Amino acid sequence: MPSVSQKGLAMPESPIRKLVPFAEAAKKRGAKVLHLNIGQPDIKTPQIALEAVKKNTIEVLAYSRTEGSEGYRTKLADYYKKNDIHVGAEDIIVTTGGSEALSFVMGSIADADDEVIIPEPFYANYNGFAKGSGVKVVPVISQIEHNFALPPVAEFEKLITPKTKAILICNPGNPTGYLYSVQEIKELAKIVKKHDLFLIADEVYREFTYDGAEHYSILQEEGLEEHAIIVDSVSKRYSMCGARIGCLVSKNKSVINTAIKFAQARLSPPTYAQIAAEAALDTPQSYFDDVKTEYVNRRNVLIAGLEKIEGVRVAKPQGAFYCIAELPIADADDFAQWLLEDFRIDNETIMVAPAAGFYATSGLGKNQIRIAYVLEQKSLLRAVNILKEALKSYIG
Repeated sequence: MPSVSQKGLAMPESPIRKLVPFAEAAKKRGAKVLHLNIGQPDIKTPQIALEAVKKNTIEVLAYSRTEGSEGYRTKLADYYKKNDIHVGAEDIIVTTGGSEALSFVMGSIADADDEVIIPEPFYANYNGFAKGSGVKVVPVISQIEHNFALPPVAEFEKLITPKTKAILICNPGNPTGYLYSVQEIKELAKIVKKHDLFLIADEVYREFTYDGAEHYSILQEEGLEEHAIIVDSVSKRYSMCGARIGCLVSKNKSVINTAIKFAQARLSPPTYAQIAAEAALDTPQSYFDDVKTEYVNRRNVLIAGLEKIEGVRVAKPQGAFYCIAELPIADADDFAQWLLEDFRIDNETIMVAPAAGFYATSGLGKNQIRIAYVLEQKSLLRAVNILKEALKSYIG
């Protein structure tokens, strides 16, 4: 029998999606599953984006330009300028989601066995993008005790080798909800300039910052023009996950010219989705104000509820719409599966994401889960109660 590749065998499973068969089986048995496991917002997509697709007059659905339509990239550059990020259309490559942008970045900056340092826990698919490019993820541990703040600079410098090509952060963070301060970005800037590395920032949650805090982009930091690469997406910003439109942004011409070659190999990003994404850029600020208010209220309800559960420790998110909760159990994978197979309250249960898959260091996160607060507040309250009673039953 022909065998699959070792690279394929080494590809990690998604900790977010691997429990889907158990959730589907629970639903077939009549249970209602409250999904806390995946960052799929229930916020409505801006109507202006949906209408742009409905009302277009395309007669031939042709390829778009490899780097994305000029109209969309020009409007994107204007969007960035409003956020004090000064780039032009020529500094942007439109991609099929932020995922493809990350894959292009990995392929463009690193060769097989090169290394990328990432504070952990981190978005689980970074492991997959790295593995697919033959790149080694080198984790630097951030801790729930410190609310997942950036580890000291000395911890990064211990890990830098001749194989190190970049530091990758998610800001605000998935799965932690941590928002990096201006000072922390400046510390990272010093490291990458000192050691001649790239600094990659996944900034897809830029709009979602709370408690008066503001997002500070790596491309706002002077002197990082040749080092900084931004990965971005419309998925969460406009609740358009299914559009699969993202982008790669850099002032480094070598990076852009190299990434274009990867983009040419996949021909072009999807045309209809670019139409929707371009229209979405005209979404009024009131939309984001309302969305932020809703997420803050959801966060507060969730965190307050979790803090009342005996034995649970939770980091307070400052951005995005995720949190990591540490539970008084040994194995969150087993607990998450048990929730779907064996536990119900009024025929309802919850689906969570075991956090071990968000770490690269073996053994870390085994007693943690990631919760996405993408449900309305009433459902979140029910979910917290289910978690509370489930822990009592599971431990008992």
